Amino acid sequence: MQSIRGRGRKPSSGPKSSWESVSGWYSGYMGKEGGDYQRDLVFPGAMHLLAPKKTGFYLDLACGQGAFTKQLALKCFKVDGLDAAPSLIDQAKRNAPKNAKFTVDDATNFAHLFPPDSLDGIVCNLAIQNIDPLGPVFSDASRILKPGGSLVLTMNHPAFRQPRQSGWGWDEERKLQYRRVDKYMSEYEMPIIMHPGSDQSEKTYSYHRPLSVYVSELAKFGFVVEALEEWVSTKVSDSGPRAKAENTARKEIPMFLGIRARKA
Repeated sequence: MQSIRGRGRKPSSGPKSSWESVSGWYSGYMGKEGGDYQRDLVFPGAMHLLAPKKTGFYLDLACGQGAFTKQLALKCFKVDGLDAAPSLIDQAKRNAPKNAKFTVDDATNFAHLFPPDSLDGIVCNLAIQNIDPLGPVFSDASRILKPGGSLVLTMNHPAFRQPRQSGWGWDEERKLQYRRVDKYMSEYEMPIIMHPGSDQSEKTYSYHRPLSVYVSELAKFGFVVEALEEWVSTKVSDSGPRAKAENTARKEIPMFLGIRARKA
């Protein structure tokens, strides 16, 4: 799902930001239609923000095995899916609808694949936090979107789900579940072990950035943020002494963030 550092480099299994090495695990986790959070929260939220037109042409950037791309294909004239991991694109091509095309390429260098001002919208689901740097992504998106076209980003909420710098805590005196946040304003790169307790060498990388960085970078390349949504967990605790506190915390502390930015 992730990008390849450096413009013009061919995607492969080598660069540390590619998900090629964990494609088998990722495909098993996601299945054909996405994991629980993707199906229940992220995909419906992204579709709502994108509001695809029947006659539109869209790009699913860092599409993985194409679960959302195929949903989007049902609602528009044409959609392309792009990812740096060849194994994931191979899976995306299986049983793909005729109006969906899949390509292996770099999420920080993709404008060469499309004519300028040709796309109605671009969506990047739960992947922008795994792409570095941001600038080339937004620059290329701006070049190929039509004036007024939308760029939709969904991500783990950067204020509450910082990689390895946040977590749930329990206040015994107040009988309260809370979210512990160790870092927010500092940008950082964090390796994520994909098989804890098993193969420690298989890891991906996540990049934490505060919201101000995303908004500033979008503005730099001619985007105006016109919608921002925060999505809470759909899971429910129905037993145990902390069930009520857990459910309250889930309703109050969002897991995911969705942004729609319009090309001015």
